Amino acid sequence: MKAGLRETLGERVLVGDGAMGTFLYQLGFPVGVSYEEYNLLKPDVIADVHKQYYDAGARLFETNTFSANREKLSKFGLENEVSAINKAGVAIARQAVGDDAYIVGAVGSIRAARRRNITTEQLVRNFQEQIEALLEGGADGLLLETFYDLEEMLIALRVARQLTELPVIGQFATDGGTTTNDGVGYQEAFEQLKAEGADILGFNCHSGPNGILRTMEKLKPVDGLPLSVFPNAGLPGYVDGKYVFGSKPDYVAENALKFADLGARLIGGCCGTTPEHIAAMVKALQGYTPRTDRPAADGGEAGSVQPGPAIAVIEAEKSAEAAEPSLIELVKQRHTVIVEWDTPRDLDIGKFMEGAKALQEAGVDSITMADNALAVTRMSNLPMGFLLKERLGARPLLHIACRDRNLIGTQSHLMGMHAIGLDHTLVITGDPSRFGDLPGSSSVYDMTSFEMIRLIKQLNEGIAFSGKPLKHKAKFIVAAAFNPNVKYLDKAVQRLEKKIEAGADFIMTQPVYDAKLIENVYESTKHLNVPIFIGLMPIVSEGNATFLHNEVPGIQLSEEVRKRMSGLSGEKGREMGVQIGKELLDAAMPKFNGIYIMTPMHFYDMSVQLTRYVWGKTGKMPS
Repeated sequence: MKAGLRETLGERVLVGDGAMGTFLYQLGFPVGVSYEEYNLLKPDVIADVHKQYYDAGARLFETNTFSANREKLSKFGLENEVSAINKAGVAIARQAVGDDAYIVGAVGSIRAARRRNITTEQLVRNFQEQIEALLEGGADGLLLETFYDLEEMLIALRVARQLTELPVIGQFATDGGTTTNDGVGYQEAFEQLKAEGADILGFNCHSGPNGILRTMEKLKPVDGLPLSVFPNAGLPGYVDGKYVFGSKPDYVAENALKFADLGARLIGGCCGTTPEHIAAMVKALQGYTPRTDRPAADGGEAGSVQPGPAIAVIEAEKSAEAAEPSLIELVKQRHTVIVEWDTPRDLDIGKFMEGAKALQEAGVDSITMADNALAVTRMSNLPMGFLLKERLGARPLLHIACRDRNLIGTQSHLMGMHAIGLDHTLVITGDPSRFGDLPGSSSVYDMTSFEMIRLIKQLNEGIAFSGKPLKHKAKFIVAAAFNPNVKYLDKAVQRLEKKIEAGADFIMTQPVYDAKLIENVYESTKHLNVPIFIGLMPIVSEGNATFLHNEVPGIQLSEEVRKRMSGLSGEKGREMGVQIGKELLDAAMPKFNGIYIMTPMHFYDMSVQLTRYVWGKTGKMPS
């Protein structure tokens, strides 16, 4: 007879299962349906997934009920099936695995980081209805997962505690920060939740191992509170019409040991993880003895944004309105440098303007700004581009994502750009919304990047997306993105050729960290009739290198680069990152006139140094 869940976690690390929804997606089941309804329609499919995780070594299983509440099920006309779906979820899991496994009823956030018009009373009713069904079905405990607000977690926990004394696990979604979405520090949130009766607390979803590690490193142990960790398999990329997660099983397994050292006693996987990831975790944790001490935090530098001092908004003289050559004209004449500089995630533009001024003084030819990269909400690049042009005389290049705007919003955005004289843009697909900081938001994708390029060029002909005349012609210069960090470069180039056929004027690549790959990119693309800006992003630390290589779609670091960054952080890490960047520039500049530098974590001085290195090699800085 197996011990109780509380007792087991007091003695050893228990491995949980992996993803359900994304695994079903990988198996070919369609999106846009209720996977929870499969408990009734396809119970054999759900049972088989549980069985695969059991065979991989998992011994704690979440029921397939994450969104099985009245609010979420009503979108599919299933609001009257709440009880049946939840009870079936417990029964399927129980029958699919051995007697040595624990079955916990999965209860997901209803607000999902959005306030919307859902009252506390509605939340209580929804949680009560679902939890009652899970308990009637015979669950060994409850898992409240992917919560963003302490307020909502407390509501769900209080409902659970009114209904049962069984163990309750609570998990927040984090991107590496220190607070919940409603502004409460995780340390305080954990203490409040423990006082309200939570048995196990931790994190899942929203980020891969790196983000959760950074959050855990900032926490102090709460007496008698085991931690639970279920990370994603890195960040998802959108490749050939499918979502693909980049973290390999061995990487996730290595981080499972780090989680255990930080106090995690329940470790599993969330989005993108598979039975192979869980099997690797089980192997890594075999024989693991829980530590009584705790390793010191490393400063949380990997993948994080370091805050800078607030400064007054910089005032600069308005630049003359004289016509200037486009980036296309410049890059045909000389080396040309574009630097990416992220807009703020808050309402303070001081640091942003300070960095932009430093980049402008270093002689960059254009400052480019992402469009909510990684689906994380930032200040709109449209007004920030206007400020850079008006106050600093800079040339802004705005990214525009297919994800966030429908056809109406996209044309409106572009018309606004035209009105204020911002005529350079980079078209991207955009990372899926569900993996950003507002996962309840919708990914629009009214058009592909190919279609958007064509439609922007249609504006240049004075024709609206609808086909109606616009009275004037726009003058957009359109860039397209290119990821050379792929197994089959020739296929990626074929896709790139289609973007050029659609009207792309020049190309900007994902960061490259290998001189040999730079050579391969040159040889594979030299037949193209448009300029290519080769992408470089300096690394700031070993942790940052690990994060980029394992979790960020479209980025691969060479083994040599990772070895050189080993053990480095802080100033020494950034110094090595700049040195590696200079060596990559040495390899790139003889082949490419276009240089695209991506500023890491707001360390704009690194981009300044690399920009000045370019001008040092060419013997002059542009006037």
